[in-house]
Amino acid sequence: MESSNKSSTSIKNWALGDRPREKLLSKGKESLSDSELVAILLNSGSGKESAIDVAKKVLRLGEDNLDELGKISIKDLMTIKGIGEARAVTLVAALELGRRRHGSAILDKKRIHSSMELATYLKASLKDHPYEVFAVVFLNRSNKIKHFEILSKGGLTHTIVDPRIVFLKALEVQATSMVLCHNHPSGNLQPSRADEEITLKLKNAGKLLDIHVIDHLIVSDEGYYSFADEGMI
Repeated sequence: MESSNKSSTSIKNWALGDRPREKLLSKGKESLSDSELVAILLNSGSGKESAIDVAKKVLRLGEDNLDELGKISIKDLMTIKGIGEARAVTLVAALELGRRRHGSAILDKKRIHSSMELATYLKASLKDHPYEVFAVVFLNRSNKIKHFEILSKGGLTHTIVDPRIVFLKALEVQATSMVLCHNHPSGNLQPSRADEEITLKLKNAGKLLDIHVIDHLIVSDEGYYSFADEGMI
């Protein structure tokens, strides 16, 4: 009786048009649900559960929201029956590729024209971090991105950055200006006193090296805050 139940839930016994891989090939990737796409990554089910059943559990762990799922750790994924380390790594890698694809378009642009344009990229790049990180976008004279790097990682509410590291990297990539940026996992976009102080400190240090700090962006799922747009820099 048990083997019969397991056999009935196996994707191999589904109609060809309903199997995720065959459905993708015959109807296109857009025809698949999120759970079907995750099932393809999982490759098979677990026990009496099909790959689709396990995939639905994975999605529920992220509250059926792919953005939230991107924040889930390998350890958390492995709490689901049927998800071992190898499958968890595969899922995290696939979500990371999606995040990078979403944020990569701006890197191909010749110039950055607005804080909104850059904030869109930064939100995609930093949104999955559950803690604060401080990053810098290094630009040339034409406002084209030369380099982007996370320079420090902190806790849930703050991070510390060493100005020496910031300007050593700026000199290394031959940047003439930079945009400071960090995330607020809490969603609150208002700058703290510490945010204002490090902005002023880096701006003044940049004057000595003729490397201009042109903005400081705070990003979260709620949007972004631009020091330049608000007249704070």
